[in-house]
Amino acid sequence: MKNKNLLQIFIQAGLLICLAGCSAIAGVMPGGSTSQVLESKMARAEVSVAAGNDLDQLTAGNRAFALDLYHRLETRDGNLFYSPYSISAAVAMTYAGAEGETAEEMADVFHFLVEEERLHPAFNALDLYLESLAEQEIPEDMGEAFQLNIANAIWGQKDFHFESDFLDTLAANYGAGLRLLDYVMEPEKSRIKINNWVSDQTKERIQDLIPQGAINSDTRLVLSNAIYFKATWLEPFEESLTEDGFFYGLDGQKITTQMMSLSSDNSFPYYQGEDFQAVELPYLGGQVSMLVLMPEQGQFSGFEESLNTEMLDQIIGNLAYQPMYLNFPKFKFETEISLANILAEMGMPSAFSDAADFSGMTGTRDLFISDVFHKAFVSVDEEGTEAAAATAVLMELTSAPENPIRLVVDHPFLFLIRDTQTNSILFMGRVVKP
Repeated sequence: MKNKNLLQIFIQAGLLICLAGCSAIAGVMPGGSTSQVLESKMARAEVSVAAGNDLDQLTAGNRAFALDLYHRLETRDGNLFYSPYSISAAVAMTYAGAEGETAEEMADVFHFLVEEERLHPAFNALDLYLESLAEQEIPEDMGEAFQLNIANAIWGQKDFHFESDFLDTLAANYGAGLRLLDYVMEPEKSRIKINNWVSDQTKERIQDLIPQGAINSDTRLVLSNAIYFKATWLEPFEESLTEDGFFYGLDGQKITTQMMSLSSDNSFPYYQGEDFQAVELPYLGGQVSMLVLMPEQGQFSGFEESLNTEMLDQIIGNLAYQPMYLNFPKFKFETEISLANILAEMGMPSAFSDAADFSGMTGTRDLFISDVFHKAFVSVDEEGTEAAAATAVLMELTSAPENPIRLVVDHPFLFLIRDTQTNSILFMGRVVKP
């Protein structure tokens, strides 16, 4: 088996840069770093994979946010790729310190549908469930079992006060301890240290997430989230069948690109809509997949504008295995987004203004979000899929037919990488030009 040639890699990191302080137990940072760590005495909670209705509502809310954000980003030119899961998980840690109107606005924008005391345990349950998927045993002749590692960390200004309840919430539900840095005297050194952590957690796929100058002497806290995912296609593409073909852009422009192929005797979950086709490409183990949504040529803009959670759930519910020949383009691109204005326009302006209330972090209303950065990379070829994403939130003081069909993905399409059990969207994007 061509184990190496089948590798699918998804790497994602999220960061929130906030202003806050800390009070906890000092320690030494793992991995040989000399930075101190302040940690709540609370151990990470061990929860049942089945978190019931809370987990269902959490994942439903995450899907709703994923599509809301897509509609805010769809006016951008060109390809698009981002991780709604990264952004939601990172902001949830910030939400743990939000109060009043600021908390209400954040809950509305991110569709946090359960009470806060149950929301963070639900995030914990989802994280632990996703990590547990990597424990399944895969026969050696089928390829490598996928890897999924989720890490969180908090980076705080030394000698600055943190509320113990805030630290306890992050420790118990996100496994995050507080690493001490000196933003006041060493802002650039602090930025480099956090960026190095992101690089380490993402196998060096995300470099320099926080741009130079973004951290300054007013920075007080960074909350970080990183995910590493690696899996194999259930039905790998055959490299010998890849050849040059045409991809037709939004304006009908003919673009020469390499098209991958799967030969006969393959079946995939498939759905034919009124003006689109959907196909799901599972990864080995069956729990995670790539869902491809391809509108008819000339219908892309109308389709993406109409896509909502009800429509997405209907598509997923109607998928049925269909024998097919599949042609799929190789593509590779990067997306970098500043989300501050977008999130404010979506309904949470208070968090980005002097009216922000993050007193749950420090005991006083002295913090606001100054910016949110998100960076993502994706590459798809015969060897698989490689993806990376990072988020930074800056806060400052103040039934199937018998005959095979041929599906040629040769014009703009959307795609989602999701967990099929909880229907959590890990990554989402579109390809208009491979």
